[in-house]
Amino acid sequence: MAHKKGVGSSKNGRESAAQRLGVKIFGGEKCVAGNIIVRQRGTRHYPGLNVGMGKDNTLYALIDGTVQFKKGRLDRSTVSVLPVAEA
Repeated sequence: MAHKKGVGSSKNGRESAAQRLGVKIFGGEKCVAGNIIVRQRGTRHYPGLNVGMGKDNTLYALIDGTVQFKKGRLDRSTVSVLPVAEA
């Protein structure tokens, strides 16, 4: 019996990089059009006013403003961007 493993029998090397999912801009924070608000798998949060959704379910701002998270019908979380009031 060999006391050392043969070459090429490594059991490591299968870990993939983290996906960096989650909320990137929280409620009440300001954002610029095009900013990513939430990266998600599936629709944990749904797009509301002035928010678009990419093909990978990423939510992003369509206008400059303030992010708002809100629970709506069927306990769904919707994300909206409220425009900044001109003063």
